[in-house]
Amino acid sequence: MMEQAERVLRRDPVMAELVDRYDPYVEPDWTAFERLCISIINQQLSTASAAAVRERVFEHFDGELTPSRVLEAEEPPLREAGLSTMKVEYLKNAARAFRENDYTRSGLEDHSAEEVRNRLTEIKGVGEWTARMFLLFVLERPDILPLGDLAVRRGIEQLYGDGEELSRDEMREIAERWRPYRSAATRYIWAEYESDD
Repeated sequence: MMEQAERVLRRDPVMAELVDRYDPYVEPDWTAFERLCISIINQQLSTASAAAVRERVFEHFDGELTPSRVLEAEEPPLREAGLSTMKVEYLKNAARAFRENDYTRSGLEDHSAEEVRNRLTEIKGVGEWTARMFLLFVLERPDILPLGDLAVRRGIEQLYGDGEELSRDEMREIAERWRPYRSAATRYIWAEYESDD
């Protein structure tokens, strides 16, 4: 699918440069639960801060973040790792949801993006942005455009607006040329944005 995506993205001269310059943004092979927790940790944090907190949280769990371990965890060490009281609660909400329902790749693969978003956003602490991250990274849906992501918005503004602020409608219009592979385009935008950090 990546070859098809590249063919489509290369029709956009700006994106063609990114395709030549970067390997697409690839993540470690986290479980569905770990990836949801990472998105919760990342909420409203800069890339660098989020990475530091995530590392400390994973260290606390010896690299094994599971619903059972999160539910058993005491709050103070998680607060020391950099999580707010609210985020500790959100992680525990996610852990309960994963214990009660099937949010795995196989459990959700037959659901539409809208159904997945609806199910995920029923979990307190999981909003639209977090649900889109799950669709993009866990379920690997090919046409997700997460405009709730600050790095994506800033990246599009840098690449297509000379750094000037663009409305979300303008960004959606720019992204039309990437369909049906807006997820791949998003990964290239992240790669470019992170190279400037």
